[in-house]
Amino acid sequence: MDEKDYLLLQCLSEDQNLTRVAERLYITQPALTYRLRRIEREFNAPVIARQGKGIGLTPEGEYLVRYARKMIAELKNIKDDIANMQGGVHGNIRIGVSSYFGLHNLPSILQRFSTQYPKAHINVTTGWSEEIYELLINDDIHVGVVRGDFPWFDEKHLLNEERICIISQSPVHLDELPKLPRISYKPPILSNKLVSYAHSSLTQAIDKWWYERFHEPPTITMQVDSFETCKEMVKHVSGYAIIPSDFIHDDDGLYREDLVHRNGEPILRSTWMLYRESTLKYALMDKFISHMRRCE
Repeated sequence: MDEKDYLLLQCLSEDQNLTRVAERLYITQPALTYRLRRIEREFNAPVIARQGKGIGLTPEGEYLVRYARKMIAELKNIKDDIANMQGGVHGNIRIGVSSYFGLHNLPSILQRFSTQYPKAHINVTTGWSEEIYELLINDDIHVGVVRGDFPWFDEKHLLNEERICIISQSPVHLDELPKLPRISYKPPILSNKLVSYAHSSLTQAIDKWWYERFHEPPTITMQVDSFETCKEMVKHVSGYAIIPSDFIHDDDGLYREDLVHRNGEPILRSTWMLYRESTLKYALMDKFISHMRRCE
């Protein structure tokens, strides 16, 4: 097998749909089927099995996918090593960032870095923090920027902390909250593989604050899939929401009160830069991570 075959197997694992895999690889479906059959003949084993209208990987296919992922990571490391051996600050950086950070922070960061290091090639992926975390775990990216707390045991750097607050059209008395309609954020279901670490840590912090004060649950009348939607609903519908402060601006015209535990400790949501210490051996990565630290 070669690199194209490794990518084919990886895409099959992620999509399990021949049409979508062909589109991702920019080849025709007959060409994809031919390459897949060639792999099966080489190993004398089936890679996929039909499952209703879709396909699934056989045990042999799952084994080959694990091998393919390993080889893709090895090839990326070899390319990085070669670029580093040639000296100078150049090469490829693969970064993944949460959508909010990608929209509000990353453009100016990349502009300054690219001006200073024009030979650097930066590949960016944005998405939910859970998706970025999974990319980092699988070595698909060098650096991940995520919002919330994730179980990461290598290098990490705190980029930002934002307060969590109640928003409403007018001031509310905290004692009345259980009786007031609450517009609640509910994260989308990304995949069966992903655990919503970011949301669960935030939810636990909010629940802890709530049950310090109340013995009954909140009256949730709406559940929406973004904090921006929470805010817009509060603007136009009666009720309140609990969201991170970065989503609130002075021109929103909303009342805001930061959540504080009874011991005076504010509820915060952190934005972290996660990476592996081993990546610092590359001059380009060392420069980029130092740049990110200065831009926090």
